[in-house]
Amino acid sequence: MSTTDTTLLELIEKTLDDNKAENIVTIDLKGKTSIANYMVIASGTSNRHVAALADKLKYTLKQNGYNTTSEGEEKANWVLIDAFDVIVHIFCPEVRDFYNLEKMWNTAAELRKN
Repeated sequence: MSTTDTTLLELIEKTLDDNKAENIVTIDLKGKTSIANYMVIASGTSNRHVAALADKLKYTLKQNGYNTTSEGEEKANWVLIDAFDVIVHIFCPEVRDFYNLEKMWNTAAELRKN
């Protein structure tokens, strides 16, 4: 893991944890796909919490010099934040259970729970 990857990943995990995201899981994608090196999946307790987590994460990343793109803020049941080397998915619990990204990527990558 490069220093840049480590710093970005730790910043994302810490920001989500500090803002009470639940069930934070990091999936190592290196060598499995070209979309990113890591995927972080987390849950908020409600649509409002998901939106707040996404806003805070985007703000924190911007303050630390990272550019992001995102989508899903309008409904806020699933917000995707692309931080280049790390893709972040923030879900409402029922949407996370339905799509079950951990299971889909588990066969291709190593899971790390925070």
